[in-house]
Amino acid sequence: MIELNGQPFRTGPGHTLSKVLEELGLPDDGCGIAVAVDGTVVPRAEWPRFVLRDGASLELVRAVQGG
Repeated sequence: MIELNGQPFRTGPGHTLSKVLEELGLPDDGCGIAVAVDGTVVPRAEWPRFVLRDGASLELVRAVQGG
C-alpha cells in the first residue's frame, strides 16, 4: 500500500509509477501531470521504470484549464 495525496491507496506489489497512473485512469502521455515520490519530483521519462515501494508517499498534481 502507498499513500496518494495523503490518502491510503492499494496497488500491486512492484507496480511502476506508470501502472499506478493507469490504474487512476490518467492519460498515458502524462500531459499536465506532475508527480513527486517521497518529496522528490520524478521526471516523466522515468515513470515506466520507477517502481513504487510499499509505504511510498506519492503526491500527484494535475493541471486543469478553466476561467
